[in-house]
Amino acid sequence: MIRVENVSHRLGERLALDGISVSLAEQRVGVIGANGSGKSTFARLLNGLIVPDDGTVTVDGLSTSREAREVRRKVGFVFTDPDAQIVMPTVGEDVAFGLRGSGLPKPEIARRVTEVLGRFGLGGFHDRPAHLLSGGEKQLLALCSVLITEPAVLVCDEPTTLLDLRNARLIGHLLGSLPQRLVLVTHDLAVLADFDRVLVFDGGRLVADDRPAGAVAYYRALMG
Repeated sequence: MIRVENVSHRLGERLALDGISVSLAEQRVGVIGANGSGKSTFARLLNGLIVPDDGTVTVDGLSTSREAREVRRKVGFVFTDPDAQIVMPTVGEDVAFGLRGSGLPKPEIARRVTEVLGRFGLGGFHDRPAHLLSGGEKQLLALCSVLITEPAVLVCDEPTTLLDLRNARLIGHLLGSLPQRLVLVTHDLAVLADFDRVLVFDGGRLVADDRPAGAVAYYRALMG
């Protein structure tokens, strides 16, 4: 269970979130809103990438402010731009980086890297330079690097925005097939049709919380 209780957060002089309270336990939760609405700030709160100025965020009782390392073992995060989280020179090294400090023996780490790359269409990419991958391949790599840590929840902040239609559909399909609970920030309203719940943000506030059809209709009306 993720609990956000009376959370406010400022970005410089701007109040990015204003008094947000919500609990998330569903398998698939969508988050939508216009640019600058607060949705990405909200997403970053969920695994402690940022901490609230006021209020609390907890994951299974763990505070993102005080126990961020433990929270990040439970909640993985995928950025809009995969270059923001690719840190190692080759594909295999980048995926293995997620298991640093795990205490696993090297053969087991190598086995897990090979398994996750194969599962997400990057089999045979182990020694390729990460920076030479296509946009879609980089996003797959970013997913692999998070999923190898086996988080219970995956938070994705507009992971298909920089991709062409084919790769956006591929990533969307893969996200929908994962066993992890998913919190997806997106502008692609169609992908939310079979989600359990959709949150709508506007002006730093949570203005709607409904099933997909109701939430999307509210958002469309809000955008006029």
